[in-house]
Amino acid sequence: MSKSASGVNVGPVRIYTDGACKGNPGPGGWGAVLQMDGEEKELFGGEPQTTNNRMELTAVIRALELLERPCQIEVYTDSQYVQKGISEWLLDWKRRGWRTADKKPVKNVDLWRELDRLAGLHRIAWHWVKGHSGHPENERADALANRGVEELSH
Repeated sequence: MSKSASGVNVGPVRIYTDGACKGNPGPGGWGAVLQMDGEEKELFGGEPQTTNNRMELTAVIRALELLERPCQIEVYTDSQYVQKGISEWLLDWKRRGWRTADKKPVKNVDLWRELDRLAGLHRIAWHWVKGHSGHPENERADALANRGVEELSH
């Protein structure tokens, strides 16, 4: 992604993410669209045996991993699990030693820990968008996630 002469990323970075799974668990894919300063980057991947929630989290993690410096970021996801998890539940999970309110271990704790670490490097606003409602970048992220699933069988 581009940087100003001072080496600092300019303008907000917009990240649109989605995850997909054929069967849950089953083969899964993730996709992300990053936009900054008029540039765009698409990324996707897949795993042979996973869940939809893991793919939703992985999409955001992979996008954040691309950023080389602290940024102001707008993340758009159609996953309430990701949006509420990072915005509402995470602090309580950490306070309880990565346990839910009913004292069960948090699912996908490896990915939540990594997302928490990466998110801590940036200033991020988390936005939920309704999936499959014609939001252009969300539809592209969905198509990339499905491409991640399809490429597993090649």
